[in-house]
Amino acid sequence: MAVDRSDPPLAASEAETLRAYLDYHRDTLLMKTDGLTQEQLSRTHPPSELTLGGLLKHAALNDDWWFCRVFGGRDTEPDWVPAGAFDEDDDWELHSAKDDRPEELRRIFDSARAAADAAIDRGLAAGGLDATSSMPSRREGTPFSLRWVVLHMIEEYARHNGHADLLREAVDGQVGE
Repeated sequence: MAVDRSDPPLAASEAETLRAYLDYHRDTLLMKTDGLTQEQLSRTHPPSELTLGGLLKHAALNDDWWFCRVFGGRDTEPDWVPAGAFDEDDDWELHSAKDDRPEELRRIFDSARAAADAAIDRGLAAGGLDATSSMPSRREGTPFSLRWVVLHMIEEYARHNGHADLLREAVDGQVGE
């Protein structure tokens, strides 16, 4: 499935620009994983244990955590996370992805993205980028602004897209944006 990625606008509101950059980085990760088999998505590049499939599932979990749980206040795991998944493996999403077919990983990613986007929409409607999270920072005890959460997720995706670049090149030689 080809990924349609759009460049962020050169002149737009802050909220539109931040959302466009978030979508750009989400779509970049999808491009890096597009067209690969389950085996290819599960391939590591030692000494790292990271896989492209693991990065997809990790990104979905982070979208869900930050936008739906921390910001939005939902107190349950998404339906694709089995009960007790993290009891014995703090990196369950990274390690379990090898058992997921490409279509399932994409479904998980798309579902988490849609839920996260809905949480962003609610936040923007309620208070714009200054709207605050339901869950406070564990370190500081103060809530996060929606602006902070969106910027944090842009940073998270950008960092992992660098990993995805290297992993994809190791899988089949594909390089570039």
